[in-house]
Amino acid sequence: MRPFSSPRWTRCLQVSRMALVIPVTLASLQLLVHAQGKGPPVEYPTFYRTIQIDGLSIFYREAGPKDAPTLLLLHGFPSSSRMYEPLFARLSDRYHLIAPDYPGFGHSDWPDPKKFAYTFDHCAEIMNHFTEALGLSRYTLYMQDYGGPVGFRMALAHPDRIEALIVQDAVAHNEGLGANWKPRRAFWADRAANETTLRTNLLSLSTTRTRHVGNDPNVERYDPDLWTDEFAFLSQPGQVDIQSDLFYDYRTNVDAYPKWQAWMRQNKPRLLVLWGKYDLSFEPSEPEAYRRDVPEAQVHVLEAGHFALDTAADQIAELVRGFLSRGRDGASGGASGGRQLAPDPAK
Repeated sequence: MRPFSSPRWTRCLQVSRMALVIPVTLASLQLLVHAQGKGPPVEYPTFYRTIQIDGLSIFYREAGPKDAPTLLLLHGFPSSSRMYEPLFARLSDRYHLIAPDYPGFGHSDWPDPKKFAYTFDHCAEIMNHFTEALGLSRYTLYMQDYGGPVGFRMALAHPDRIEALIVQDAVAHNEGLGANWKPRRAFWADRAANETTLRTNLLSLSTTRTRHVGNDPNVERYDPDLWTDEFAFLSQPGQVDIQSDLFYDYRTNVDAYPKWQAWMRQNKPRLLVLWGKYDLSFEPSEPEAYRRDVPEAQVHVLEAGHFALDTAADQIAELVRGFLSRGRDGASGGASGGRQLAPDPAK
């Protein structure tokens, strides 16, 4: 008698084969879905690292496959690389994300301003050395607020490294600085006479809150930890002097605006401009001003404030994906043309 020839055993073998085929088929379908860009994104963990640059410990966040297109994210004031956590959660499946803290910010070293020059030239120089130390030879610059003056300096120093520019609430035109900059311009003209006023205007808790909320009527969308954490950072020993020094140097950005504009007009970089319509830090005319320099720029005004990622992270991630994908496909970054008002995700 052959032990494996009975009908019962044959049925068992058939069932066993089916049990093996079904999970293999499902796994193949899942791989196909991911390959087509559908389904939940593959998660890449965020790493929190430091590297020595010019004698300083520079902190940075990194996520995503290292062989993917690189996004270098430059933060604003008084934030840090932490502001980009919403994008890390949404883009690291397809892009290599790097977000450093400048000297004097976040978890990077805070050298004594008596021994260290807190200027935008110096910050840009250190950030360029940072990219070189990490071997970043080509990247898209994502610039918010202070990230603008740091990033434009980097772009002009090494234009060959720039794949594209993404500007989020960062100014490159003098008219973008509105009425609330009057005491700040007075500070630039006479620092000694206006230091106290500047510190109240720039570094107070109420100003820190306004930078996030702006004139958004939907205040309940904002996590209060956003500004209380930043104010706690500004209240640390030495921070007032550091930030006063760096802001005093902000006047050099205004002087450099024509140079940045000329560079954009000459080089016509692929440009995506994202702007929070409730931003009170800068004038609402500023996003369209970029189109004078780069007519094919994509401009999107969002239902958001100065730190647009606070409330519009999903929209921004979608716009960034579309912008970078069109670039890889060889299409024009400004194919859609015209000023676009992104829809409110709550509607």
